[in-house]
Amino acid sequence: MRHGNKLNHLGRKSAHRKAMLSNMACSLIEHKRISTTIAKAKALRVYVEPLLTKSKTDSTHSRRIVFSYLQSKEVVSELFRDVAPKIATRNGGYTRIIRLGYRLGDNAEMCMIELVDFNEIYTNEAVKKTTRRSRRGGSTSTGAVTTDFVADAEVVVEESTTVTDEVVAEEVVAEEAVAEEAVAEEAVAEEVVAQEAVAEEAVAEDETPSASNDEPTDDAEEATNPDKEA
Repeated sequence: MRHGNKLNHLGRKSAHRKAMLSNMACSLIEHKRISTTIAKAKALRVYVEPLLTKSKTDSTHSRRIVFSYLQSKEVVSELFRDVAPKIATRNGGYTRIIRLGYRLGDNAEMCMIELVDFNEIYTNEAVKKTTRRSRRGGSTSTGAVTTDFVADAEVVVEESTTVTDEVVAEEVVAEEAVAEEAVAEEAVAEEVVAQEAVAEEAVAEDETPSASNDEPTDDAEEATNPDKEA
């Protein structure tokens, strides 16, 4: 029975408990979040938050006090270099405990303890919504959101109409090209037919004078030799 004992011994002797909490605090500062049981997380929060408050004052005395608890030069340097500027404006409450359910082996209640300022999902900077100015003004935030959606819809409609116009223009150009090719083929065919007709006419004209030239020669021969008929 506890009988008013505020310290949870966690089933360990004092030396084992202090070493475990020191290692957990080093892991929390290094990785910014760790998973453990609810009892250990609550004990760790009581252990590490005074050290985080001490890190706000960057002095040799503060570094030596923090080092006496953590026993790691690298973690102390990271605490004063990276973590302290993040928590400089926060007055306590540096950690957050999020319950994760129960462990399968012994059904212990598990959780995740993390540094509040290093969670990008829950921070106010990430939660802030970025609003855009639209051409249609609105007095309320709902009206602004509605106008944003309307502007987006207009942009989508304009893009779709532009794409449709481009497709129609391409089809028209293709049809014109096909028509021009057909006209060119017809013109070439007409020229070929005309050339063939001209050639045939020329051949016919060449043959006709030869026949006419042969006939008078026969008449001349008959005229010159009248004795042949006799």
